[in-house]
Amino acid sequence: MGKIKLKDISTRAPEGWDKQEVKEKLPGILAELDELQNLLYAESKHSVLVVIQGMDASGKDGAVRNVLGKLNPQGVLVRSFKVPTAEELSHDFLWRIHAHAPSKGYIQVFNRSHYEDILITRVHKWIDDKTARRRMKAINDFERLLTEHNDTHILKFYLHISPKEQRERLEERIRNPAKQWKYNESDFKEAELWDDYMAMYEDCFENCNDVPWTIVPADQNWYKEHVIATTLRDTLKGLQMQYPGLKK
Repeated sequence: MGKIKLKDISTRAPEGWDKQEVKEKLPGILAELDELQNLLYAESKHSVLVVIQGMDASGKDGAVRNVLGKLNPQGVLVRSFKVPTAEELSHDFLWRIHAHAPSKGYIQVFNRSHYEDILITRVHKWIDDKTARRRMKAINDFERLLTEHNDTHILKFYLHISPKEQRERLEERIRNPAKQWKYNESDFKEAELWDDYMAMYEDCFENCNDVPWTIVPADQNWYKEHVIATTLRDTLKGLQMQYPGLKK
């Protein structure tokens, strides 16, 4: 992946895409995914790691709920990485991440991930650039370890929203009783650091791209869900899995 400038990438669906048509196709795609996930679990030769990153209110929770949440919960695990605990901080930064790497037959979803350790930490200058570069190398090595030694297929999604859309969604959390539990005053303060976050994300895309990133226009949830669902479906179909025969 070459140098990415997020300001040059649209946060909306490509022109000509029909919202209703795309939404009507999603149930069929999810039905395919459900069967493929069952096949993944039964064959138990591969695992899948889905990394979902994005700014606050970019729709990470909705993507997990409306795409991955439709699959059999026995074969899909979701982990959200928040502020490290004291125990986690006493280890290397990938210690808590590696503990949740997917075993064969499973889809593991990271709703925020190890990339927070080179994003928010840099924006707030909790680590310097030298430390960030060492962490980027460690992340690339970690992802290579999973892909080469555990047949893990990694899908990395950045949910790309506009500052205007983010502001509207954050304000909705104040107005809508069903979303007030998500409200966090600090989200507005983080939004003021938008340009810094974009710079750190772009650096991340450039230096942690051995496993390529998918930049998902996320101002419209219907398109975001379509991209994630079809990418995961196509990845699983490409594994050419087969159900095991009778055990002897």
